[in-house]
Amino acid sequence: MKAIQVTNFGGPEKLAYTDVEDVVVGKKDVCIRLYAAGVNSSDTYTLTGTYAFCVPQLPYTPGLDGAGVVEAIGEEVTNIRVGDRVFIASLLRSNSTGTFAQKMVCDETLVHLLPDHVSFEQGAALGVPALTAYRALFQRACMRPGQTIFIHGASGGVGLQAVQMAKSHGAKVIGTASKPKGKKMVKQAGADIVIDHVTEATIEDVLALTDGNGPDVIIEFLANINLETDLKLIAPFGKIVIIGNRGSIEINPRLAMQKECDILATALWNAPKDEYEQSIHGVIGMLNSGALRPIIGTTLPLQQASQAFDQLSKGIGNGKLVLIID
Repeated sequence: MKAIQVTNFGGPEKLAYTDVEDVVVGKKDVCIRLYAAGVNSSDTYTLTGTYAFCVPQLPYTPGLDGAGVVEAIGEEVTNIRVGDRVFIASLLRSNSTGTFAQKMVCDETLVHLLPDHVSFEQGAALGVPALTAYRALFQRACMRPGQTIFIHGASGGVGLQAVQMAKSHGAKVIGTASKPKGKKMVKQAGADIVIDHVTEATIEDVLALTDGNGPDVIIEFLANINLETDLKLIAPFGKIVIIGNRGSIEINPRLAMQKECDILATALWNAPKDEYEQSIHGVIGMLNSGALRPIIGTTLPLQQASQAFDQLSKGIGNGKLVLIID
């Protein structure tokens, strides 16, 4: 079968589209014929061989999320049947052969039914992005209906789903984006207000949108740039949840003391088993109800995985980046 294979760590040029051995199904495994695979930032980090959460054994096939049709099941599998439309929400520590391939094998616990109204591309956009958004909002920020949620960088795969989740649970949502296309997507996702990324010069303008109080929760995707601004913006006793960061920052801790706010962080790979299961059930519930509708940005064929990694690392594009598998 065709797959992306990595034989040496490095940059996007290390992703080779090639023939690999067909997958083998164990007693508790499911074999899925994949039609789409989601590309996550964690995939690009893993490729370097220096990612703190995972250094895979070479050679390996990347990909944690995907969607397709069940082709075969192990003799002890009971929750899935051959022919089911499914999505895969994988974790780095789980048994999986990687979704950047025509077929994959993984443990039955990672495979979930995909509703008929959800496309394979949308199914591939779940997994890491949806679970990250859920964990940030409900398990770290403990958001409540009626709160104001500020999503600082809302036009990406995680941000757009966070907008939808927060709105479906009764929050007022303010989202930021830098480009017209991204702003349009954030509005499409249901944000009440869409604005440019906040800077020191525009803090007062944003405070005015919240009657001077500031948002109750800030979801932050670029903490090394925005964290001090977030501390000035957050409401008293509010919560800042860091999802993304690309470097160091110097901040004044007194800002946090003045607000008595919480600076929290989240990495999906740290989620205890019970919280992971809570997340996946929550995501499936919102998917089935129609509250969660992943918005696809760019699609590329599997053969262009290296281009996809390059775009993601450079921050090019809005919405979820998905690979289409022939």
